[in-house]
Amino acid sequence: MEEEKGKAGGDTLVTQPVCRADEVHDGEVREVEVAGYPVVLVREHLQFWAVGGRCPHAGAPLSKGYLAPGRLRCPWHGACFNIRTGDIEEYPTLDCLPAFKVAVDGGQVYITARLKDLERSRRLKAMSERNPLNPQTVLLLGAGPASLTCAETLRQEGFTGRIIMVTREAHLPYDKTKLSKEIGAKVEDITLRPESFLDAHGIEVWRQKEVVSINLDGKTAQFSDGTCQAYDNLLIATGSSPRRLKCPGSDLQNVCSLLTPEDSSQILKLAMGKKAVIIGASFIGMEVASSLAGKASSIEVVERGHLPYHVALGEQVGLTAMKMLQAQGVKFHLEAEVAELQGQEGKVTQVVLGSGHKIPADVVVVGIGVVPNSTFLQGNSITLDRSGAVLVDLFMRTSAPSVFAAGDVASFPVALLDGKSIPICHWQIAQAHGHVAALNILQRQKELHTVPFFWTRLQKKTIRYAGCGIGYTDTVLKGNLDQGKFLLFYLREGFVTAVASLNFDPLVSMVAEVLLSGRRISKQEAESMEVPKT
Repeated sequence: MEEEKGKAGGDTLVTQPVCRADEVHDGEVREVEVAGYPVVLVREHLQFWAVGGRCPHAGAPLSKGYLAPGRLRCPWHGACFNIRTGDIEEYPTLDCLPAFKVAVDGGQVYITARLKDLERSRRLKAMSERNPLNPQTVLLLGAGPASLTCAETLRQEGFTGRIIMVTREAHLPYDKTKLSKEIGAKVEDITLRPESFLDAHGIEVWRQKEVVSINLDGKTAQFSDGTCQAYDNLLIATGSSPRRLKCPGSDLQNVCSLLTPEDSSQILKLAMGKKAVIIGASFIGMEVASSLAGKASSIEVVERGHLPYHVALGEQVGLTAMKMLQAQGVKFHLEAEVAELQGQEGKVTQVVLGSGHKIPADVVVVGIGVVPNSTFLQGNSITLDRSGAVLVDLFMRTSAPSVFAAGDVASFPVALLDGKSIPICHWQIAQAHGHVAALNILQRQKELHTVPFFWTRLQKKTIRYAGCGIGYTDTVLKGNLDQGKFLLFYLREGFVTAVASLNFDPLVSMVAEVLLSGRRISKQEAESMEVPKT
């Protein structure tokens, strides 16, 4: 059999030999080329499977990922795909992978693929059409990853009723993670789905419309413009907002927080060639500092703690991250409180610390955490936690019938915390929530089963993290922090609950897969784990 090309339904088909069967070991993942495009070939239980070679989320080479039974996990951000169908099994991603036909003839492995699938290396799962005769309405409050994933899952699972997504912003759903990682990113470059896509699949998006209250008995939502909308099922996915700085002068001009593309563009504009002060060495603060390096004339970070990330990632990673930014010229003020912001003609000019030290500032960016957007729920019976997040169970159900919650605004039971409920503000978690909420809106009785996975980018390098290390009491370090190549295990009661890494892909994805399986990793196993030396 030689390379063949044919037509099937108007689509060009390519059949091409890629390797000999005896060259590929069982359990091996190999990148091959078909018509010049990367394809992942997997041999599992003596059978061959082939899927698109690049992760649809951010383009990672999936041949470098981690193979678990029946599924392949992305090395960069943990998205997971079924090797037989290419379907999504873990987020973050919106699209599936194309799956290709594999045949073995005369000891040679052949792959047959449609040229357009090779070019795109992504696939949209089949979606049902909106039926105007179906009176059911699902109302989605918020237009982030939770709402978008919920809407698409509903259509993929056969829901033909009305889907309404409501956002107080002026934009269609966009990738909010890039606002700090790529400061000044244009909204058209980070929009997740174009309007034509949403229209084609009957997903309505109401923009610049803010919910002010919910009538649970009447099953209606009221909006700030005086209108209301009835629902059969409601998803609360309103996200979170930056915590405000409370000190004299915090209302001066050029004191910014980061929530929208407009905020991102404004921060970049104000900081170009000017003195920038960032309050808070959070993930947002650190990413903004890294993004502004080389653009602002000076960057100084004020942090209450003794190191960046000291609560979330611990001292070892915090010190490493700080050194990475110091190498870019960023200056840190640790264990420091902001006493006052001072200005002239209404614009901030300096930050005054509790010690009396003064830092000149043309722009101040506040990144001191977030609060859930749940004030519109005050006065009804939906149960909130101490932080104001909406309490849900593993089905994403709130305490009110037909009302679900997802994403940053939701406090949910975390398996790695023995079922304790907390909010986790990760992109991947929001998508997982939205998917499970959709299935349970459709009464599929599907429980949430996921391992948190997130990443932060500094100095064009990415620190990856999986699990939930809250309350960890011990760590195991592999690699070298000073050389910027490490794998750090976080342990509680002698077992791994989280892992962070830099330049050790795909080990975080591997650990995430093990944790997801329910298998416990002991301290001894972590210490004895062999890691690549190159």
